Amino acid sequence: MHVHELNPKKTLIALLAFVIIILAGFFTMHKPLMTYKLDMKQSVAMLNNPDACFQPWQLADVLNHKDKNVVLIDIRDKFTYGQGHIPGSENISAYDLTKAENIARLEAFKEKGLTVVLYGKDQLQANAPWMFFRQVGFDNVKILLGGYDYYHAHKDNLMASKNDQSYLKGKARYDFAKVAAKSGSTAGKSTVKTKKPVIIRRKKKAVVASGGC
Repeated sequence: MHVHELNPKKTLIALLAFVIIILAGFFTMHKPLMTYKLDMKQSVAMLNNPDACFQPWQLADVLNHKDKNVVLIDIRDKFTYGQGHIPGSENISAYDLTKAENIARLEAFKEKGLTVVLYGKDQLQANAPWMFFRQVGFDNVKILLGGYDYYHAHKDNLMASKNDQSYLKGKARYDFAKVAAKSGSTAGKSTVKTKKPVIIRRKKKAVVASGGC
């Protein structure tokens, strides 16, 4: 063992340097950008809260500039947005919504008392971003029921959706009833073809001639 390893002065200096590094890391550590305000139970209950949703017929006042307290945000990609969107909406893709500059904008909208309405191709596409912002405390963020597809199909008479409300009914990706009926009609019927038995024909052994040399 070397003599300098037993030097208490050097040991104390090394210890102080270690403590300084730990404290520097603690004070320079960044706080999380957002924290959750709602637990899972509250989030599920929010799905049935009409105040968290934006009805298609409410778009009529927004498009006619009667309601100037609503900001429409299209969360689809730029290419899809360019092919068609709700007039007056701005495009921030779902992937960019949580960037620091966009969070700052949402906070500014909330301070001004503005309602932010998120919409995608359909309601399902905007569900996750909407729920996330609600969970982290943006109670001014709403989801457009029916999404862009419903708006595009009924844009000439949005007020009719007030009585129609077909956008509340989910559209099944598959017709399960049809599939079940088809499979039921073939129940008990074997679809495997019965193979014919294979007959093996054996060659007869040649008869050995009797007698010797």
